[in-house]
Amino acid sequence: MKFSVLLSLYIKESPKFLNEAFDSIWTKQTIKPNEIILVLDGPIHSELETEVDYWKKTIGSELKVIPLPENVGLGKALNLGLQHCSNEWVFRMDTDDICMPERFEKQLKYIDDNPDVVLFSGQILEFDSDPSDASVIKKVPVEHKEIVEFAQRRSPFNHMVVAYKKSIIESVGGYQHHLFMEDYNLWLRVIGSDYKVGNHPDVLLYARVGNGMHARRKGIQYLKSEKQLLDLKKKLKLQSPIYANMLFLARASFRLLPANLLGKIYNTFLRKKV
Repeated sequence: MKFSVLLSLYIKESPKFLNEAFDSIWTKQTIKPNEIILVLDGPIHSELETEVDYWKKTIGSELKVIPLPENVGLGKALNLGLQHCSNEWVFRMDTDDICMPERFEKQLKYIDDNPDVVLFSGQILEFDSDPSDASVIKKVPVEHKEIVEFAQRRSPFNHMVVAYKKSIIESVGGYQHHLFMEDYNLWLRVIGSDYKVGNHPDVLLYARVGNGMHARRKGIQYLKSEKQLLDLKKKLKLQSPIYANMLFLARASFRLLPANLLGKIYNTFLRKKV
């Protein structure tokens, strides 16, 4: 089965990380993608251009680079990239993460074994600087019913390893502006449209989360984003208004905690050591 891989590259990305990401989705994969769509979200610097040129020569016509004249943000960049994907199944990937060698092989088998599923991801291992030191797993539920229930509290998919049907994503409106939560917003709309979803039980990717990423998820901007999430849940009628408001207050309270305490909560209660 043919599939596309969709990435968006921003000027602040590390050339080294980009190289490692491409190495993992092309050189080291047991099954190579039929097409890779790389959206350049605004101008990039010369070092990144050098890496992109290297991989264009290495991969050939399977790599299509879509340059945007200015930075538009991840959601809009992915929507534009999605338009250039020529295959129905699209696999997401970030430009600083590292796929397991059998990622695509396992996800293709999952699609064959679960023909009704239109959207799924898998488990990921998080690391700071070296994937060999990865010791924290971000687990998501596997079965549809569990995912629907989990989605009321937290995002039920790991976006950097997600795979979905292009036609379904476009039918629900694609990625929409939702500060820091474009992916969660999209997943809720897919679930709210009663499509079958799932998750692969295996770890499929090493995710780079260095520089205190979790601890920075706080402040007024995040509170506004949480309110937008609350309004969406009410609109989709995924949960009762009372429960939705209670969850909003709980999630919003975390956004007001000191950064060091917030980071400890993420690592202690929302992640699992392996």
